[in-house]
Amino acid sequence: MQPESTLDQLRQTSLIDRLPEAWRVPLLTLMASIFALVVLAAREWGEMIHQWWNIDTYNHILLIPFIIGWLVAMKLDALAKLTPKPWLPGVGLVAAGLGLWLIGRITDINLIAHAGAVGAVQGAVVAILGLRVSYFLALPLCFAALLVPFGDEIVPPLQMITADIAVALTHWSGIPAEIDGIYINTPVGLFIVAEACSGVKFLIAMVTLAVLVCFTRFDSWTRRAIFMMAAIVIPIIANGIRAWGTIFIAQSQGVEFAAGFDHIFYGWIFFAIVVALVLAGAWRFFEREPDEYGWAVEQVDTLPLALSTAKSNASPVAILAAIIALAIATGITAAIVAPAAIG
Repeated sequence: MQPESTLDQLRQTSLIDRLPEAWRVPLLTLMASIFALVVLAAREWGEMIHQWWNIDTYNHILLIPFIIGWLVAMKLDALAKLTPKPWLPGVGLVAAGLGLWLIGRITDINLIAHAGAVGAVQGAVVAILGLRVSYFLALPLCFAALLVPFGDEIVPPLQMITADIAVALTHWSGIPAEIDGIYINTPVGLFIVAEACSGVKFLIAMVTLAVLVCFTRFDSWTRRAIFMMAAIVIPIIANGIRAWGTIFIAQSQGVEFAAGFDHIFYGWIFFAIVVALVLAGAWRFFEREPDEYGWAVEQVDTLPLALSTAKSNASPVAILAAIIALAIATGITAAIVAPAAIG
């Protein structure tokens, strides 16, 4: 038998007991809501996790849950001063996400279904924690949208741009070359700007990083826009230079050597160098520390609907019931009109 004081200490240090009392029920109901929504869209979440893990274009997404956790952790002290107030209209956001998921399943467009699955969870956060807390956590909440794998749609134009840059630099370096779409014919052989060489994985990862940097390090929208533009343009140009470098090396060292060098160097090493250069160029223009991101608690109350929703009497359990009912209704609808959506 342990002394009663020791048992009390263990109980007091449990995770639930360390939470402010006002947060306990909302967080438990939020977890239950997310569980219900993930179970409904288990196929979509499974597809997304498969893409994050197995497709190198989306490997960076594996870091996003940790980044979201880091962003929330930096605001824990301030969050303890806020009281979650469930916002009933937020259930409409859940319904919109589930509707998007259903449309994606009916049309068999994974991007739409995945966006709906993520959007429904984001809506549940807004509905159960309320607008004030959601405003305060706007960055991590919106950053969750980047969990959706996207980018395949821009591969063809990126291939064409890469080919154009590469052939222009090839001509500039005195090497004769002819271009036909994504095919570049040179004296040592024919080069193809394949999908893997389009630079899409670097571009998407860079845009994800740029969003994080823009909203944790800059206050000015002008600087945010400039940095975001740089984060889009520089990787595209760098990838064109990468393609040209392979062609240039092949002229003197042979195609096999160039292909091996491209595989070893022009992977994440090349991308890391580009990222370092972009961040180094922006460093002196940073305006704040990461933990200063977002609105202060005092500013949140000046935002639309924030004060009015602070007096909301909606019950977290009632919101949970509404979300579960929506999930069941959407699941039944999917089973009728799009049986492939289930399972």
